[in-house]
Amino acid sequence: MPHWVPPVPLCSASQKESFAYESTVKRWPVILTGIVDELSRLNGELSSSQEAQAQDKVKEGKQLIHDIGGLIYEMRHDRELTPLEATGLPDDSAVYNDELQQLADKGHNKWFTAPWLFAECYLYRRLRGLFAVTQHWNLFDPFASQKLSTWRSSATGAAALAVSLQKLVDGGRVSDEQQLKLDLLSMLEVDLWGNATDLSLLTSLTHEEIQQLQSVERGQHFVLRNDFDRAWQHFKGLKGGRLDIVLDNSGFELYTDMVLADWLVSCSPYISEVVFHPKLIPWFVSDVQPHDFLILLDTLADPSFFPSSANLSDADRSALASLAARWKSHVDKGSFRLSVPASLKMGDGGGELADFWTCPHGFADLPAVAPVLLAELQKSQLVIFKGDLNYRKLVGDAWWPTTASFDEALGPLRGKIDLLSLRTCKADTVVGLPEGTEERVEKEDPKWRVNGKYAVVSFSAREA
Repeated sequence: MPHWVPPVPLCSASQKESFAYESTVKRWPVILTGIVDELSRLNGELSSSQEAQAQDKVKEGKQLIHDIGGLIYEMRHDRELTPLEATGLPDDSAVYNDELQQLADKGHNKWFTAPWLFAECYLYRRLRGLFAVTQHWNLFDPFASQKLSTWRSSATGAAALAVSLQKLVDGGRVSDEQQLKLDLLSMLEVDLWGNATDLSLLTSLTHEEIQQLQSVERGQHFVLRNDFDRAWQHFKGLKGGRLDIVLDNSGFELYTDMVLADWLVSCSPYISEVVFHPKLIPWFVSDVQPHDFLILLDTLADPSFFPSSANLSDADRSALASLAARWKSHVDKGSFRLSVPASLKMGDGGGELADFWTCPHGFADLPAVAPVLLAELQKSQLVIFKGDLNYRKLVGDAWWPTTASFDEALGPLRGKIDLLSLRTCKADTVVGLPEGTEERVEKEDPKWRVNGKYAVVSFSAREA
């Protein structure tokens, strides 16, 4: 199916100065090697068992290690991207393979010449295919232990937010407009900077460094495009509406998504229902799957989950327990809900409402490729797109001038929904900056596009 192409070059690893090149050369091999290490560890634990099932699993594990090693080799040697084979997954292989054929026709079907966005989606989809065809590893999330460990290390930041949120909830619904504005903008800012914990990028940070990322007060200076006030103007016209969040990372970022959602449902008049959109397969290391949503609720309700070394006070633990109970109540009442059944297992089809999020298309293709999903999003009074990947998909992952219009970069999605993008900058593409901003920030920090220290908050209105 033909899809929209931005009128500027797409990011790719053929550009050696780009983050796409650095990702292909360094970051992706590190991520894949981490999976090999995890499989080797688990195989080692299983190898002492005499049970036939355990030995079969070890054999499959060794094959996975071999196949992932082959994937690393292909990447390092800039081999052609091979067509995806049928794996029993929801049949999206044709979508990938059709685009692969179009790239092959242009001579752009290798790891370093393919558009970066396509190559990265292809990587995670192909990785999932390796596990999907096994008998014993087909429901295995190779990033699960890493996600859980990082979430456990987030105790200090999580507790601080729980205490602050509890004070707001205890105060009841706010009627004063100025106070509502201040509280809303604070919650949006928390949710914006919660995006700092992205495990696909933080491949070398310690838990202590991750904790520091979660506690930094960055302030408005670091928000290079700031549509917070436009977001406020939109929110204050709502009453008991629906908010959708297209999720990014699990763990601490998902937690901040739910902090925002809780404040909106519990303290504001604007929103009565929040719909969360997850992925259905392991995606970009730490993206939220339905089981990650359930794990977050369960771990918050478990007083033994966060380590004693976090030194949480009785007030901290009380606030976390109250928050967990309230969020489960929101789920029970339907105030919080996933866009797909929480019981879906990995590899189950979620239909267009979920499968589109793990296809290689940019969101400009949503009207043509996923009209059912678009119609569902149009029921919402605001759709928040979280994080860097969703931003790249919104603007086509292209080398737009930084002053280009955000609305223009949305392509055919422009005007179809009310949307707000909350993104900390971790890739080269960025649009909508005021004149002179790029030049100023380039002097402050040459890595500003990719190091997650700066952000863009971008609003686009639905057209009547």
